[in-house]
Amino acid sequence: MIQVYEYNHRYELVRPIEVSQMDDEGNYVVPDQCTTIAPPNNPSFYKAAFDVKKQQWYESATQEYIDSLKLAPLPPSDIELLKKQNALLSKQLTQLFAIFKGAESD
Repeated sequence: MIQVYEYNHRYELVRPIEVSQMDDEGNYVVPDQCTTIAPPNNPSFYKAAFDVKKQQWYESATQEYIDSLKLAPLPPSDIELLKKQNALLSKQLTQLFAIFKGAESD
């Protein structure tokens, strides 16, 4: 039994398939739109596609598709919001104390 890799009409990887059927000469029968060449074990590939002429896999995902997979930043947590609010209030208090001290010395 061997493993082959199926690709669709756009040559994009669909899935691995195990093949056990053999011809009269003892060779495994690789189905159409399949290759025995494994796609790269590369986490940077988003959409592997097979180049039949070059007999190699390549990245077929557009930058727009890759960007669509990225997660949006999470909104700040309640604690982060409270920290920002506390910092702002501390700054305002410091400014008020400076104004008050300036008024006292006049």
